[in-house]
Amino acid sequence: MEEINNKSTTKRIGSFILLYLGYMLLFADRTVMNISLAYVSQEFNVGAAALGTAASAFFLGYTLMQIPGGYLTDRIGSKKMIIITLLAWSVMTIFTGLAWSLLALIVIRFLFGIAEGPYPSAALKQIAEDYSEKEKAQATSALISSNYAGAAIAPFIIVPIIAMSGWRSAFICLGIGGLVLMFIYFLYERPISSRSTSSEGSKKIVWSEIDSRVWAFVFIGLALNVITKGLEAWMPIYFLKEQGINLKNLAWLVPLPTIAGGIAAFISGFIMVHLFKKRERWMIIIASFLTLIFMFGLFKSSSLAAIVTFEVLIYFVKSLAFTGIFSFTSRILSDKAYGSSIGIVNFGGQLGGFIGPLLIGLIVQWTNSYSSAFLGLVISAFLAVVFCFFIRK
Repeated sequence: MEEINNKSTTKRIGSFILLYLGYMLLFADRTVMNISLAYVSQEFNVGAAALGTAASAFFLGYTLMQIPGGYLTDRIGSKKMIIITLLAWSVMTIFTGLAWSLLALIVIRFLFGIAEGPYPSAALKQIAEDYSEKEKAQATSALISSNYAGAAIAPFIIVPIIAMSGWRSAFICLGIGGLVLMFIYFLYERPISSRSTSSEGSKKIVWSEIDSRVWAFVFIGLALNVITKGLEAWMPIYFLKEQGINLKNLAWLVPLPTIAGGIAAFISGFIMVHLFKKRERWMIIIASFLTLIFMFGLFKSSSLAAIVTFEVLIYFVKSLAFTGIFSFTSRILSDKAYGSSIGIVNFGGQLGGFIGPLLIGLIVQWTNSYSSAFLGLVISAFLAVVFCFFIRK
């Protein structure tokens, strides 16, 4: 690929760092939202189902934008789409901190999801343009590890801000950080060309040409993300209300699973390339099966230590499976419509992100039991294992 040959190693590393920081900021917001839900509940005086709706509104917009975002990335170029996304995301982050009612918050979070939706396709497409075939899978998994890094680091920075000046200030600070990153990216990547060397002539998604394994990945990603996004949204509230953990200790407790997930995501591509070469689907199958085992362990646990331990294990093996999907996808897809195909794969995962928080909120409100909600996540893990066997050789 011409762009790879013309871009120096130093320039590629700089681009990777900026894309990584962008992903970190995007996922830091989700952690801040999850921590803020308890305070939103107090301020607006709403129950679990309403909080679940607020948490899921983002994922609805984010999910709906995956395929259009991938298509637009192929049309206008990865760099332009990254700039547009960072700008829109930062503005909506600031507006989240200015929400005047629960309804306003839900609408803002939905629009927030629309704004953020194209980023994965755009960022992963730039990785595909910058790195060779041999490097692409490992670079892809390394970039996705930023999702967990942002979620892990956010509590240490944001919790003190919430404690000092409230949950609204946290979102305003994040939004300003996003605007700063957008300007740095623009200056670093100039000239921002709309031309994409890997997708010339790509005008539309040709559904009949989509690899059949992509559809298996859509459903596996959906089932796996129901688990982690459900846990991400509700475990802070669970720890605060059910386990009596205070805000200071929560800042140390919440990042543990995401740190484990980040480590797994970072090494996923390496494991797939070096240990599961030509047997890539078995890494996804084994990791999904372990997710089922550990999710059942969390469901049966009653002590805080056991719950946290199983949550950490769930995030590690789920991350191996979920990131493995994208690493595998980067190896089997052509570059012609890479952004569109990544958008399709990510659509499934983000649909799970929409369903997970809403599902747990409804189950908790109906049954007044987190144990019942955890059982629902066990079923989701089982479905992920079933879908794995539809990945053809």
